[in-house]
Amino acid sequence: MKTWILVLVLLLVAAAAALGWQWVADDPGYVLIRVRGTSIETSLVVALAALLLVWAVISLGWRLLRWPLRAWNRVQDKRARENLANGLAAFAEGRNAHAERLLMKASKRSGIRGPAFLAMARAAHARGEDARACEFLDQAALDVESAALALRARFLLDRGRPADVLALLKPRMADANFAPVARVCLIEAALVGNDAQLALDALPGLGKSQSLSSVNQAALETRVYVLAMQSAASQSRLNGLWSAAPRNLRKQPQMIAAFARRAAAFGQVLAAMDEIESAQRREWDESLALVYGELGPAELATRMRNAEAWLSIAPNSSNLLCTLGRLCRDQKLWGKGIQFLERAVEIENSLNAWEALGDCYAGSGDEARALRCYNNALLVQRGKPALALQGKSSTRVDTHAMIVEERDQHGVPRLPRTG
Repeated sequence: MKTWILVLVLLLVAAAAALGWQWVADDPGYVLIRVRGTSIETSLVVALAALLLVWAVISLGWRLLRWPLRAWNRVQDKRARENLANGLAAFAEGRNAHAERLLMKASKRSGIRGPAFLAMARAAHARGEDARACEFLDQAALDVESAALALRARFLLDRGRPADVLALLKPRMADANFAPVARVCLIEAALVGNDAQLALDALPGLGKSQSLSSVNQAALETRVYVLAMQSAASQSRLNGLWSAAPRNLRKQPQMIAAFARRAAAFGQVLAAMDEIESAQRREWDESLALVYGELGPAELATRMRNAEAWLSIAPNSSNLLCTLGRLCRDQKLWGKGIQFLERAVEIENSLNAWEALGDCYAGSGDEARALRCYNNALLVQRGKPALALQGKSSTRVDTHAMIVEERDQHGVPRLPRTG
């Protein structure tokens, strides 16, 4: 097809040339130029050809005159690129002072001035020279304003100044050229400042930029939605956030835990239970097993039955045993709760389990053991070994016989955990 089009174009050009030559041959035109008594007479065709020739000679002469300057500029551009490359390599090696000198030389060329000043700002920031880094960012902003703004926000966040980041970026959030890195910094600063609404408002533009990997994107979105649900002012607001969250995030244990805790706080324990139970049926999670015992005093008997059924799935889960002990404590089943909680602390020294065990012993009237359990909770919180209830210092009680045997998916027994 392209061949036929080319042949057709050539035929049209040949026909136009033939018609033009015939038209010129019939009347070649007449041009008369008279200057101070001198006359030049020629045909129009020759005059046009002469003009083209003069233009070609002038263009060639101009190129020859500019060649030394262009050659010198090429040499300077090449040297500037080499200084930029060597400066970036030196910065990566940690030789920040040397990198700054090389980048300063590279910044003299307009084409790479902005990136050079950005790299110098990073080198100065790495050396702890914040004032010098700000000066370099001011220079970089003349060429790459959006990148300089994003880097300035990152520096402030690294220095632990989220309030300054919010003051810097909030007025610029609606700009069309708002950098994705700046958006990430804004979200992180909002999370530190517990400003859930601002973090939610900044999220939509981040997904379109694809500046984060899918894993990091999901992790950041999870943090935002968790904070928003934790600070939800009403059950309707909580439900709206839960419905608006992407489907893949609603399967994250952190999301489910935040929703369950907040729903239980609003008195919607059944909704909280349903989400946790559905998640545990899909895939067992230790953190959700603990949250199941933190839903308040409602539906204690139902939660107790469900948690006891989970023992067939995770018989050696200290979090599940702690939850069972808490549920027994809330129902004043002191003896049964002590059994669950003693197994829990024997499997893992848990602050929550020691506190609940102390409550059970206190409820049963054993004040001495209750005080020792509370003391162990404080010791565990401080990272110190717990004391055995008989008074001996021990980090782990040898209770292998009390731990149910675990097998992998092939039926092979796993070795017991000893530390």
